[in-house]
Amino acid sequence: MKTPENKADERGFVEGVLRAEAEAVGSICGQLGEPLHEAIGVLVRCADGGGSIVVSGMGKSGLIGRKISATLSSLALPSHDVHPSEAMHGDLGKFREGDCAILLSFSGETEEIVALAEILGQDNVPIISITGGTGGSALARAATVPLTLGVMNEASDLAMAPTCSTTATLALGDALALAAARRRSFSADDFARRHPGGTLGGLLRPVTDVLRFKGDSLAVLSDAITVRQALEQASELGRRPGAIMLVNKHRVMTGLFTDGDLRRLIVMRPELLDGPIAEVMTRDPMSLPDTSLVRDAVRLVRESRQDEIPIVDEGGHPVGLLDVQDLIAMKVVQS
Repeated sequence: MKTPENKADERGFVEGVLRAEAEAVGSICGQLGEPLHEAIGVLVRCADGGGSIVVSGMGKSGLIGRKISATLSSLALPSHDVHPSEAMHGDLGKFREGDCAILLSFSGETEEIVALAEILGQDNVPIISITGGTGGSALARAATVPLTLGVMNEASDLAMAPTCSTTATLALGDALALAAARRRSFSADDFARRHPGGTLGGLLRPVTDVLRFKGDSLAVLSDAITVRQALEQASELGRRPGAIMLVNKHRVMTGLFTDGDLRRLIVMRPELLDGPIAEVMTRDPMSLPDTSLVRDAVRLVRESRQDEIPIVDEGGHPVGLLDVQDLIAMKVVQS
């Protein structure tokens, strides 16, 4: 029978599910002990030795395992997933000397997973198990390093669908992957090299790679001239950005004069067009070093609502000017 629509009740139900899953993830922290460090060591030794981390689970745990495997691979920890039933019918050949396994089963009694653990144990493949309960299950006993999520209930009694248990398993798997990558000194640059495409790849590109306005197309003028002189000199560049970068006699950036500044000047104080630009420019605008990534520019745009971002070298000398329209074109910010 269809439940009558009650928005308040429905929202309360959804919020209850979310809180239950959040509490499930938080509760793992109380279960972590020395086995956590041992598990990270197993992953690191496997990757350092040229092995692969094979992840396996049945049903929903298998789907979670695929995500954990993908996270491992993205962090330079070679990994692939294997279906436990297929492993019994030929896919055991996917396990090689030097590999290790992460086996998932919340009950710890899933027949196919326990059988796989026993076979891998005979071949001396290091096994990390992730189970629920207190760690006394068949899978936990067969594992080299048993990790437990502790006792937890699912978020709802609707058909007892796995919710809290799968969310907690995924969270612990991701945490293990990140910790192992951290122990191997995996850096943001390493991650960028493995994610060249899509929005994520765009965010990890050096900001200097996406600059349209640099070199001869960049308006860099002395802060000792008048506004009118600055506009005349900037017009000689042809296509130019929506701001003029101003520098002192040492070529260190001191300010920015934008198209918005010009519009306000014409409307409110047109007589200042023949006055020093230093008196009407934006002094010491927020800027980024030329070692920054696109994600740093996105963060600055969101925090300051600044449409033009000066890029400077370590001495404060102008390198380029990033326009917010460039970020919009890359689809890393919205207009």
